[in-house]
Amino acid sequence: MFGLSLPQIVFVALVALTFAALAYVFFFDSIASQKRTEERLNSVKLSASESMGKFVVRDKLAEAQKRRRSVQDTLKDIEKRQKQRDKNAKSPPLKMLLMQAGMKVTVQRFYIYSAVVGVVVTFAGLFLGSPLYLAPGLLLAGIFGLPRWFVYYRRGRRIKAFLKEFPNAIDVIVRALRSGLPLNDGIRLIAQEAQEPVKAEFRRMVDAQQVGVSIPESAMRMAEYMPCPEASFFGIVIQIQSQAGGNLSEALGNLSRVLRDRKKMAVKVQALSMEAKASAYIIGSLPFAVALLVYLSSPGYIMVLFTTDTGHVIMGCAAVWMSLGILVMKKMINFKF
Repeated sequence: MFGLSLPQIVFVALVALTFAALAYVFFFDSIASQKRTEERLNSVKLSASESMGKFVVRDKLAEAQKRRRSVQDTLKDIEKRQKQRDKNAKSPPLKMLLMQAGMKVTVQRFYIYSAVVGVVVTFAGLFLGSPLYLAPGLLLAGIFGLPRWFVYYRRGRRIKAFLKEFPNAIDVIVRALRSGLPLNDGIRLIAQEAQEPVKAEFRRMVDAQQVGVSIPESAMRMAEYMPCPEASFFGIVIQIQSQAGGNLSEALGNLSRVLRDRKKMAVKVQALSMEAKASAYIIGSLPFAVALLVYLSSPGYIMVLFTTDTGHVIMGCAAVWMSLGILVMKKMINFKF
């Protein structure tokens, strides 16, 4: 083979094997050290990546805890303010009550109007034949009763109009946000294009921003001028989003859906309770209708209640029991949710 004999081939193989063994002996340390170096580098890279991953996870956890703490602090602050607003809403000052009713009347002028109404009611009662000892009661009812009842009536009607239009206003803001407009532009759009009283409340927000009040604070103030849970929900959503971040358009969209569901539930409850209300109205008006029919058929039979002391006592007791019954029925047919 290749012109070599078998002993020569064996000799060449032994020489090659010897050189290979010598090369392995001389280069073993460098190969082993290089291998150990590579293993050490791999372990260092692995530990570095693991530590970096731990740092990333730790940073994410710290950021999540920070956001959670911020949200909790915001909710506590909002809850504290809401309790104060609820306390003020039960017995608001007269100035705030007039603003909630949308009446552009000062407190002094309201007192003047109340005094005029009291005098008119008193003279009207005396002119119609009321006894003189009822004059102070008529005067007090005219000064403190009728004007404040009118203010509360105006406030309730204004709140109903606000709740009717408020979900549509939130939908407009959501569309503005999804189209790329900032929240300020959406609020200004409502302040210009919406119907009253939503337009007036958002215009008040715009005016507050122009004097340096932030959007979350002006949104929270809306519940003071419009004392209803829906306005409080809107302020809370804006406040939390400003503190913790998030998708504001999605949050407001959910709020609009919740408000519409509440309105549907109110209509459904009203429809289901209509039978009970009709029964209460019939039962409450039945004694007066019977008394009127008896008076028309036989006046002398029922006039005993008005001309004798015993009849006065009976009428007083009947009035007390009728009032209690009407209050109980009112509590039974009025549902709060």
